[in-house]
Amino acid sequence: MPRHLAIYPGSFDPITVGHQDIVRRSLAFVDRLIIAVAHVRTQRKDALFTIPERVELIRQHYADEPRVMAMEFEGLLVDFARQQDARLIIRGLRAVSDFEYEFQMALMNHELWPEVETVFLPPAKEYSYLSASLVRQVSMLGGNVSGFVSPDIFDALSAKLAGRPA
Repeated sequence: MPRHLAIYPGSFDPITVGHQDIVRRSLAFVDRLIIAVAHVRTQRKDALFTIPERVELIRQHYADEPRVMAMEFEGLLVDFARQQDARLIIRGLRAVSDFEYEFQMALMNHELWPEVETVFLPPAKEYSYLSASLVRQVSMLGGNVSGFVSPDIFDALSAKLAGRPA
């Protein structure tokens, strides 16, 4: 049986319980998963955590899960996938509006490297509205986001907003 390595790309600023749900469900059909933190965002967003901070938070969160790795990448996702010999890209789709953009990206990636496939996963219904952008905005305005991120990420987020090291 072939070994499957997949890449789950995104900004993960911060990683939410919705992202973690996609990771958990991906591990049901892949052997290893790289959570790939992109240097270049596909949408204009203000960052809260630096790229190295995000990678480290993900590594710490998944320290007990040897099948999950966190890495950063620059440039084209498909080039990063090829470098890692990962032929699967995992993308979460929260809404129909996500699909058009993600579908175009999947087709372009396949055109650039025909061996790569994209798997779209819808979120669990309780996370269908959740995004890292919303978590950042709510937390920066003083709202309680403890139900949207795991306790370790909540602690890092609280520390970051208080000006302490994460």
